[in-house]
Amino acid sequence: MSVEPTALQLQVRDTPDLGLLVVAPAGCGKSEALALRVQGMIRRGVAAGPRRILVATFSNRAKDNIRERLRSYLTAAELRDKVTVINFHGLASRLYRSHAAAIGLDPEWELPENDWVKEQCQRMGLIYGQISAVDKALRQAKQDMVDDDEVMRRLEALGNQDAIEVERVRIKDQQLTYDDLPRMAELILANDAVAGLYSAHFAAVVVDEFQDLTPQQLRMINRIGAGRTTYAGDLAQGIYGFTGAKPDEILAAIVAEVATVVELTESHRSSPAVLAAVNALTPLTLGSELACAAPDTWPSGGIAAEVHHQSADSEAEWLVKLAKAIMSRAPGQRIGVISRIGSRRRFADAALAAESGFEVHRWDDGVLDTETARRVRSTLANVDSAAVLTSKDPIEALRDLADFHELQDPADRLALADALGWMLELLTQGLAPTDIAKRVRVGDNSTLLTRPGVHLLSGHAGKGQQFDWVFTIGVEDGNVPFFEAKTPEALLEEARVLSVMMSRARHGVVLSHATAVPALSGTVWSKDPSRFLTAGLRAQLTDAAGLVEWFKAADWEAVAGR
Repeated sequence: MSVEPTALQLQVRDTPDLGLLVVAPAGCGKSEALALRVQGMIRRGVAAGPRRILVATFSNRAKDNIRERLRSYLTAAELRDKVTVINFHGLASRLYRSHAAAIGLDPEWELPENDWVKEQCQRMGLIYGQISAVDKALRQAKQDMVDDDEVMRRLEALGNQDAIEVERVRIKDQQLTYDDLPRMAELILANDAVAGLYSAHFAAVVVDEFQDLTPQQLRMINRIGAGRTTYAGDLAQGIYGFTGAKPDEILAAIVAEVATVVELTESHRSSPAVLAAVNALTPLTLGSELACAAPDTWPSGGIAAEVHHQSADSEAEWLVKLAKAIMSRAPGQRIGVISRIGSRRRFADAALAAESGFEVHRWDDGVLDTETARRVRSTLANVDSAAVLTSKDPIEALRDLADFHELQDPADRLALADALGWMLELLTQGLAPTDIAKRVRVGDNSTLLTRPGVHLLSGHAGKGQQFDWVFTIGVEDGNVPFFEAKTPEALLEEARVLSVMMSRARHGVVLSHATAVPALSGTVWSKDPSRFLTAGLRAQLTDAAGLVEWFKAADWEAVAGR
């Protein structure tokens, strides 16, 4: 390792209690602490004999990340024989395929490989608001331990006819969705024999990002490792309420379960200026305040600013100038341009995409995880473009080449299905496979996640990432907070989204807002700055003039090297 573990990270490693809560705000070295935690448990003999430690994540990228960290602390044999790293959908899928028959279910129903519900809604001609209502109805009906008959009764009680029709088609087609997998897993784990098998096999459990858990997922984990689970995460990063996550409820349940709590309080990611701004949001997010681990190592202490623009177009032009100023001085750095919703970012996207002086990466196009990128490159090396494009079913032809049907983990299937759709689109446009391959990167150091330049993304997509600079745009009421957020709980989550966007930044964060912002319809609306720009937050922010002065005075060689 190039960095020595902190005293608190070592405390996480050495805590003997198997029930542990690690409170880990953004940039506090959570992944390192969890890798050390697994190392400590293995060295203490927790996973003796054939027993293993289960590490559960929420995404393929998180799965890749924790595996990479574990390689720094475990031998190859320990990682192979003592640790299972899997995401929640993969865990539920494994339970279903292996044990559905134990409770009278058919294990051969189709696993989800894309957003099947959205696809059915589109076939029915539904529009955005209707699709959202269907999603919400199905999610509400399925987040308890209920069978298909009870789901249908709940949908009929809700009265959403579109959701009822989608559910009827799902059952007829023998299809599982992402809402069905955890429901089926919970039903299966209610069988004491199955739960006992998994509880005996896994001596301890580690859950990354506890704040993203739904109550249903927590019940799954409890059936496998109640009292033997390490939970790590940060209440202020609980931004997935739309999936059914209930951060405050989950935290209360975890505190009642575990024996020990360790709080990581030092940020290794962000400059003092960025941290001061993020800390100013804690009254709104109910998160924890952080101290900078090494404040004297940040050139000029970093920068946090608020800038106002007359229009979204002038904001976009200004962002281009600022990006040029940074990339000309620190060409190896990364700038995140982040908006709460993608449509508010379209002005910046268009302006930045026209620039040729630096790379621009639009995350909406997809960022491939390591395994998906490997399969895509392998497929491109063997594909016959003409044969694929003239085949009866081009997407199925690509799936055959990529061995798509060998995958069981639904998250893996979804990632590869999306990537192959992207590949087919480029082949249809006439790009050669070799040219497409140049746009795919395999490995942590060569994926789009780590490439220098400007990265365009939404607030939710940026969770778990970091950038040298963050431009948070559209910090206006109606965007931040989103106009649909009406309840105190919804507004709390919106404040947390802003905190997540800001806390991605290392050297500097800029909060930007405009007065005149066109809607997608073309109507120009007059916007007010976000209500989250409180007096406390603004006290930590400089203005446009202060930002310019900071740029002039900064030691850019030191900035580029930090």
